[in-house]
Amino acid sequence: MIVGLGIDLVDLERAERLLTRKGDYALGRLLTAEERAYLATRPDPVPHFAVRLAAKEAVWKALQTLPDCRGLGWQEIEVTRGDDGRPTVRFHGLAAERMGEHPDLIIHLSLTHSAASAGAVAIVERRASV
Repeated sequence: MIVGLGIDLVDLERAERLLTRKGDYALGRLLTAEERAYLATRPDPVPHFAVRLAAKEAVWKALQTLPDCRGLGWQEIEVTRGDDGRPTVRFHGLAAERMGEHPDLIIHLSLTHSAASAGAVAIVERRASV
């Protein structure tokens, strides 16, 4: 059963301006160390930065159906790649605590980017009891 849905779109020019103006400060505030390391491997980090921002926002929106999730921070939602290469989410801090209270929930995440924008959709699903 779907219990939450979130979507977000980030303009690549806006993301590039943020990186140009705020650089390491923005990266350190918005991304985890693992996410920053991933960006460092990309020839053009802007679309990868933008899609991670979109993903974090989409996940945050999808989690708003759960109690006490409004205060989740950027560093607590981490966008990673699964063993099969698909995007996945790892939680830290308060987000990990909240998700730990709901072990029957899983997050589905889809990312995309074009020459102009980056988008993400997050679905929170409650697994059926067996």
